[in-house]
Formats: sequence, C-alpha cells, structure tokens
Amino acid sequence: MTKINACAKPFIVNTSIPTVLIVDDEPDILELLELTLARMGMEVESAMCISEAKKKLHSHQFQLCLTDMRLPDGEGLELVRHIINQCVGLPVAVITAFGTPENAVAALKSGAFDYLTKPVSLDQLRSLVKSALSLPPLQPDIAGAPEQNKRMLLGESVPMQELRIMIEKLARSQASVYISGESGSGKELAARMIHERSARHGQAFVPVNCGAIPENLMESEFFGHKKGAFTGAINDHKGFFQTANGGTLFLDEVADLPLTLQVKLLRVIQEKKVRKIGATQEENIDVRIISATHKNLSECVENGKFRQDLYYRLNVISLEMPALRQMREDIPLITETILARLCKATKRTTCTLSKDALTALTNYNFPGNVRELENILERTLALCPDDSIGRNELQLTAAETGRESNAITLATSGELMPLQDYLDRLEKDSIVNALETTKYNRTAAAKLLGITVRSMRYRMERLGLNIKKVQQ
Repeated sequence: MTKINACAKPFIVNTSIPTVLIVDDEPDILELLELTLARMGMEVESAMCISEAKKKLHSHQFQLCLTDMRLPDGEGLELVRHIINQCVGLPVAVITAFGTPENAVAALKSGAFDYLTKPVSLDQLRSLVKSALSLPPLQPDIAGAPEQNKRMLLGESVPMQELRIMIEKLARSQASVYISGESGSGKELAARMIHERSARHGQAFVPVNCGAIPENLMESEFFGHKKGAFTGAINDHKGFFQTANGGTLFLDEVADLPLTLQVKLLRVIQEKKVRKIGATQEENIDVRIISATHKNLSECVENGKFRQDLYYRLNVISLEMPALRQMREDIPLITETILARLCKATKRTTCTLSKDALTALTNYNFPGNVRELENILERTLALCPDDSIGRNELQLTAAETGRESNAITLATSGELMPLQDYLDRLEKDSIVNALETTKYNRTAAAKLLGITVRSMRYRMERLGLNIKKVQQ
C-alpha cells in the first residue's frame, strides 16, 4: 500500500521541459528509452544502479522516474520506496520482466504510478509518460474545505480523515482499486474522487452496475460488437472498455458478474486489449479499473462464485468505506449539507433541525448509511411545511430507531414491560452492537463485552441470535 511521509518536502514540479530519470543496467534498454523520450521533447538523465539514481534524485529535479525491477545493487522496489518517502509528488514507474505480474503488483502496492513489461511497448511507454506528466499537483490541505467543482467526502472524524488521505494516495497511481463497504456508504463517490484527482481526470469516468445487466447482453455491453455480428446488431457498438479508454471504468457490484464473463474480463485486464463481438482484430485499450461491492468478495472466492485470479487483479489496493455509525460526530455536518442541497433543489427556505431531531439522527444506526440519511431528509421535507424540523417530523418509529437509541429509550422512558423481557432486550442490543463493532467476530465481541466465547455462544442461542441474522 502506498506510503507517503508527511514530513518529507513535496517535490516541486518544473514547469519547463520535462526531465525524466531512467534507471536500468541494460545499455540497449537505456538507449531505446532515451531515444523515445527525446523524440517526445524531453530531457533524459540515466543511472545504472540505485546508489547513482539516489545521487541524481538529490541533486536534480525530475518529473518522472522509470526504473528496472532488478538492479546490480538491489531491487527496484527499494528505489520506489525511497522516491515515495523523499520525493513526494514525483511519479515513479517500474519496468518488470514479462511473466512476473507479482513484481508489478508489489510495485503498485509500494506506491509506483504504473508499470511496463519487457519487451517494452513504445506505445504503452508514451501513454504512461503522458499520463504521469498530466498528474494534478498534490493538494496540501486534503482535509480542508471542498475544492470548487470537485467532489468531497465531508467530515472531520478520524475514519473520514484517513479515508481522504488514502484517496489522495490512490489518485497518484494507476493501480486497480477495490472498494469495499456497506450499501449507501459512498463507494461510487470515492471512485469518482480518485478519478478526478488522477492523471485521467480529463477523460471519461464510466460507472457500470454489474448486477443490472442481463447476462445475455453482458459481453456486448462490456466489449462492444460489430454490425451484423448477431441478430439485432444493426450498427457498430462501443462497449464499456472502448468508452472508458484513457479514463476509468468503475465496476459497481462486481461480485454479481457471471463466471463466464469473469474469464474474459481477466484476459482484457492482463493483455490490455479487447475484441468486439464479430471483429477479427483486437484493439489496444488503456483503462484503469476501480471495482466495488457491498458483498464480502473474499467469501465469494472461497465459495467458488468469483475467480481468485481476477480477485487479485482487481484487488491490487483495497479501500474500505466506513459506515456512518462509525463516525457519528460527522452526522450533523453531513445532515446540514444534504438538507441545504435538498432545500435549494426544491426552491424552499433552508430548513433547520431542532436539537432533539439532531440527537435522534446522531443516535440512529443507519443500516443504509448516507443514502438512508438522504432519503429520511427528503421524506421529511416532502411532508413537513415548516422551516424548523423536530424529532417527530423525522418519523423515526420504534421499528426504525437504531439499536443504541432503543436501549437508551427503554432505560429512560419508564416503559413498562416484564423485567426479564426488558433485560433480555438490553442484553440482545448489547451483543448485536458488539458484533457490529467487531465486524461479526464473536471472539472479539466477547472480549469487548467482558465475557467468555462460550458464554457469548450460550447467550446468543438463548436470545435466538445468529451471525447471519444479525448481518441482515
């Protein structure tokens, strides 16, 4: 995973002729790269080992570094880590031997911008260089106010700050990203933010809901088709890969892809080529893939529903979206922002929430996360004509109220019920909350509650709880 030393001095980009550092111990490769880059109008410096490269990095300013994976005095990954930590903002790409994708994956996880395989394709080299040089400058205050015309994840909680930092790191890489998280937690928003802050920001962002495409149309929709390829193909058709060429393809709910398409998708990712249905030749494509699902993709692999080799291709770097209940302190700011936007869209005076209403939302568990919060506010505005919204106007019934606020209400409202039923309900809420906090790890949940695993198992059986039921 990319590591950036926040204390390191940012690398200052020279706005004049780009200068590229090439690190390789093979004279033929050096000559080929030097000639190609010179013809692109760039200045080139070369080094044949890591120590020489470090000296040049210390004494010169570069806009890009290309390094071989194997050098006389060490591995290219050592140089990648040195650049990430000491030359913040300088993109570095690695050149790896053909047939060793694990080296490329290791380089991307260490923070490399991209990789090339030997023998080096000059077309891919030119594309890589152009992409690297079009990277936007680093944003020094990524936790601050949203930039104009750029999407932003709101909030100042620790999970949200860490998420924004990670998005900035991922934006400076070409690595495939897998985004996990519950429904409504903002996976597509995170994908768009990565794209908008990347070298591909000027190209297309193509979102695809993999669960919404009929299986018999999937191959045509993903790879395109030629006129007359099958009955009904009256015109040439571009697939998602051709439409996203040069940009980013976002595969939402990727776990819903059928196995037959997974095989073809894997080949496209490996070869960076796609063939339309009915075509005789393949087309080169340059697409960054970001995938997401609310399901546990590793469990899908274990159950044989998702190919393991494709999983590792998509999950080069993972990004986990926090649930809204994990950052309750951000709920007031997010609520205020959504409320203002909805009021503006409906052309009504900006509404405000009472203290009781805000407390009710803050205590709510939001199984649907931010999407559910937006739906609650939209429903409230439609039914409430007043500019001030109280707790009752939110219409959070007992069935909707979060488990934590349920326990509080029972403890303070004086609601009468048999003592054992009251205690069982409190115990049940405590166990469920502990399981959610520990991501349904019973051992960790038992430790959090101060009981043994055996006692935890007994209590769950007595209360009619099981992991699958709680997750639902």
